[in-house]
Amino acid sequence: MLFINADNPESGPDTLTDQCCKCIALNLSIISQETEQGYELYDGITLPREICEKLLQAYQRSRNVLDDRFLRIFSNPGQTNLKRVCLRDSNINDDGLKRLLSHNLEELELTKCSQITPKSIDAINFNNECFTSLVIGTKVRLLPSNLPIDRLSTYERRKEIYPLMLYPVLTLPNLRRLTLYNFRVEEDRFLNYVLDQFPKLMYLDLSFSGPLGNLRCLENKSNLVSLILHNGQNILEVLPSICSLKNLRHLDISQTHDKTGVFVHHNYILKSIVESLPNLTSLDISGTNLAGTGVAEQKENEHHRTDIPGLSSRVDKPFEFLGLYGTHHGACRRHDIPAKVISGDANEAQILTAAAAYVGRPDVLQRVLNDLYHLLRYESCQDINRSLMIVLEAMNRHVSKKHIQISGSASLFYIVKIKDKPTLPLSTKRRIITTLLNGMNCHKHDDTMMRNGCLTLCQFKIPHDVLFEYERLVPMLLHIVSDMEQEGFVQRIGIYLLNSLACQVDGTQKKLLGELGAIDKMLALINDRLRRARCDDVLEVAWSTMWNVTDETAENCEKFLEQKGLEYFLSCLELFPNKDELMRNMMGLLGNVAEVKELRPRLMTSRYIAVFADLVDSSSDGIEVSYNAAGVLSHIASDGEEAWSIKEPKRCAVLLRMVQAIERWSLRCDRNINYRSFEPILQLARVRHTPECQHWAIWALANLTHVYPDKYCRLVDAEGGIEILQNVIADDAPYDRIKELAAMVISHCQQYRESVDLQLDG
Repeated sequence: MLFINADNPESGPDTLTDQCCKCIALNLSIISQETEQGYELYDGITLPREICEKLLQAYQRSRNVLDDRFLRIFSNPGQTNLKRVCLRDSNINDDGLKRLLSHNLEELELTKCSQITPKSIDAINFNNECFTSLVIGTKVRLLPSNLPIDRLSTYERRKEIYPLMLYPVLTLPNLRRLTLYNFRVEEDRFLNYVLDQFPKLMYLDLSFSGPLGNLRCLENKSNLVSLILHNGQNILEVLPSICSLKNLRHLDISQTHDKTGVFVHHNYILKSIVESLPNLTSLDISGTNLAGTGVAEQKENEHHRTDIPGLSSRVDKPFEFLGLYGTHHGACRRHDIPAKVISGDANEAQILTAAAAYVGRPDVLQRVLNDLYHLLRYESCQDINRSLMIVLEAMNRHVSKKHIQISGSASLFYIVKIKDKPTLPLSTKRRIITTLLNGMNCHKHDDTMMRNGCLTLCQFKIPHDVLFEYERLVPMLLHIVSDMEQEGFVQRIGIYLLNSLACQVDGTQKKLLGELGAIDKMLALINDRLRRARCDDVLEVAWSTMWNVTDETAENCEKFLEQKGLEYFLSCLELFPNKDELMRNMMGLLGNVAEVKELRPRLMTSRYIAVFADLVDSSSDGIEVSYNAAGVLSHIASDGEEAWSIKEPKRCAVLLRMVQAIERWSLRCDRNINYRSFEPILQLARVRHTPECQHWAIWALANLTHVYPDKYCRLVDAEGGIEILQNVIADDAPYDRIKELAAMVISHCQQYRESVDLQLDG
């Protein structure tokens, strides 16, 4: 069932445009050629604005760092068109930004772009009438922190003494929205000077900036409707200017530091603000004591009360939004609060509101995510879909913040594992997995983050749900297996995930596993266990993983031999002879090696053949060890007598032991094995010169088609097995038991076909 929340389009499938842009972002050669300077758009290609902006977003979401080489694609405004650009964690420099500014941008966000300098100011000012929105976030050196104050006698004469043409300053006459995040100034007059250049501001965010001074320039901002001074310094000094903004609708003076959030005359201050700003609909006083102690004040003849004394004038006109998260004296938990929507930690609605409101503030967001985690952990969260989208947004915005990643990934685990939730759509699953891998990759040495990520990944269908991130997931799991704490929980879950992944992927992906070092790392784990003479689940799964990785993948089989895998096999056999699952996994792997004709000569030594011959008589793990040992010998024997280059043990004696073992096995026994193809077995069924090879191969087909007809009868038919078996029956070379088994296989397949036909007719 596909579950799509109509209220949240992000829960639906990706649009075709989004999918195309993601594909292009991962394969830039589709639209451009790479030169020494960067990517150049092919001649004749013209991309509209919607595609260009989505491509820019998709490139960043694809874990690529935006740099000048990529942005060169947008060099020609005749071929491309940009109006809204968001650059985060980018290596772009002033030249690259100038290239983007040639598009006459309307909106620009720069966050963590450390190579941007004041040299870009002239390029921004060149088309200054176009700009309506500008965000200058952290780690951006676009604006200097001071003016040459020694040359300024008074604030009023600054322009006369130091003309703008001699000083790099942004002059954007039509700017409506401005964010100067963490803008540190050495002289508060400079902040007034900067803000004076934007006469039409409607939205101003000076979060974490300071010193604010008196911000007298605000008195001239009659259009200002939103003012955000989160963690601003010296709020008391700027209050007169704030109270002059009669058109202000949204005010945020929240704090996260106890010292700056404490006001002596808290009730009076809040009352003054609210009564001075008649159009205010949204107010955030989180982290302060402005909500008072909770003791309501009631005047004579006043019938309406509120638990927040400073808001008594708003009892009949409640706020659309009131921020009370982390306020002193638990203001968000009071009963009579004049607001329709409240951010706080009193209940789920307040927590989700806080998370959405403060998603850009990592210090507050971390605390909110912890609150949300506790709701999810104890299954008391009702709006799972909204919680999921908030957690994903938080994690994607703050990948480098370890504690946000840890809290977020813990919440994702509980969201994904909820038993009764509707089926997540594919796009949502993929977003969760990508978000997890982003966090894990950034904090790969943190045990808690790795644990949370692995546990959450285990809730998905492996490998089906994760194949789109296969090339990122495999190196991550190999890192966990080899570099995390030995014998720790994270290592164990990592190797189980890796084994599950290796078990069900195709040959190309198995080959990639080998290229990325899966064989080397598994053998390193095995060597560690051998050194300590310890047989545990990690040792067993390491062999199982190599068994899966080498399945029909000759390159990985060769890697196993080159890394002295056979020596590890003999050592494990000597130290742990009675460990059934270990024996089965090792022999399954050697069966894969024996299927590769070019590698079989490396198995042809007296020591190895003697070991395989002895294991044919093994009863370990039912028939599995004996079965795999016989399979190894069958493949070796299929090369003919001339390839049997050892004197002992003799070929005829080994083949006799093998046939005797086969006849001891029950054709009805359940199997702990999974074949994707019968090609190696059918190859042995054609070996006329050594009937014993045919015996093992056709016994295997008879057993599997009898016990698991739904799966293996189809496989026999699909791979031409019936014709091969008919030829065996018609041949004079095989002995009677082989022909009897071949007839059984044909009969099983015929019965299966008839049962399917009956079901279809019914």
